[in-house]
Amino acid sequence: MSTGVEAPFSPAAGAATLSLTAVIAAVTDEVPRVLVARRMQHALATPAQQGAPILAADSPDSLPFGPFDPVSHNTLDHGCRQWVETQTGLSLRYVEQLFTFGGRNRDPRELYGGPRVVTVAYLALTQEDRLAGSGEASWRDWYGFLPWEDWRTGTPAIIDQVIRPHLADWAEAAPTVAERRHRTERMETSFGSGPASVFDPVRALDRYEVLYEAGLVPEALRDRAELARAAGDAGALPDPVRLAVAARLGSPMALDNRRILASALARLRGKLAYRPVVFDLLPPTFTLLQLQRVVEALFGTTLHKQNFRRTIASLDVVEATGRLEAVGRGRPAELYSFRREALLERRTLGIGVPTARSCD
Repeated sequence: MSTGVEAPFSPAAGAATLSLTAVIAAVTDEVPRVLVARRMQHALATPAQQGAPILAADSPDSLPFGPFDPVSHNTLDHGCRQWVETQTGLSLRYVEQLFTFGGRNRDPRELYGGPRVVTVAYLALTQEDRLAGSGEASWRDWYGFLPWEDWRTGTPAIIDQVIRPHLADWAEAAPTVAERRHRTERMETSFGSGPASVFDPVRALDRYEVLYEAGLVPEALRDRAELARAAGDAGALPDPVRLAVAARLGSPMALDNRRILASALARLRGKLAYRPVVFDLLPPTFTLLQLQRVVEALFGTTLHKQNFRRTIASLDVVEATGRLEAVGRGRPAELYSFRREALLERRTLGIGVPTARSCD
C-alpha cells in the first residue's frame, strides 16, 4: 500500500518513466470546474512546483499527477487515486482512463537527458468539495484555461478579435500551396471562418492543437524557446505580438496539461451524447432547470428549454420525487432524481451533442 507520501523518484537518464494524471471535473453554480495542484515534491514535478523561482514562461499550475510506483501501486488506477488523495485530499469514486500521452519532449527535461515521460491520464467526475493534501490544490474555472470553448453568451469575442485573424496569418504563411490549404482547412473545421460558423463542442482537442501548432498559446512559445536553448541557440526574443496574443489565450499550465485538459473536455462532451454521466455532477435531487444548466456548462452552449425537457422525458432517466424546491421568488420547482434502472433498460442514454452558430 502507498504511504501517501511524495517520496523521491529518480528514473535513469534517457530512460522512460510512467506517470499518472487526473482530470477531476465538477460543476458549481453553473461553472465547470477542474482541480488544479501547484506544489509537489516528487521528481517528475516541474521546478516551479518544487519551489524554484517561477519564470515568465513557466506555470506551477497542473493537474494532480505523480509517477507510477510498481512496488506500492497495485494498478495504474490505484496509483492515480493515491496521488490525487495525497495532493488534494479527495477520495475518488469512479474514474475512467482518458488517454496515454507520450510525445517526445513533452517534458522539456528530456532535452537534457531526462527520461521520456509517458502519462496515463484519467477522467473523474465529482461534486466540488473542500480540499486538503500537499498540493496546494484549488478548484478553477475550466474556461479560464480554454476561454474559446464557452459559447453560452454567443461567439467568444476572443475568437473574432484574436484567434481567427492570427490563424489566417498562420495559414497564409505556409511554405507551400498544399500546406496553406491544409492549415486553412484545420482552421475552418476547428474555429470556422466567419458569421456562418458552427461550434462543434466535441472538437475541443482539435482547437487547442491548432492553436499550439500556430504558436499562439504560451506553451508553444515556451516549448520552442526550450528547443532552441537545448540546441545551443539562445535565439531572438519572441515576437512581442505573439507574446501579446498568447497572454490573451487563457491561463497556461505546466508541461502539456492544457492539451490533456482539452482532451478530457472533448471526451466528456462526447460521452454526454450516449451516457448519463451528467448525473455524477448533480446532487441526489435537482430541478430540471439545474440539470439543463449543468449540461449547458459542460457543452459551452445554450439549449432550448422545451426541446431539452422533451429529450429528457423521452429518455425516461429522471423521476419526480414529489417534493418542491423554491427557486427565488418564482413558482416552486419540482425536484427530480436520476432513475438508475434506466441503465439496465437502454444502451444509449445520451442527450445528443448540441451545436452553436455564430450570430455576428
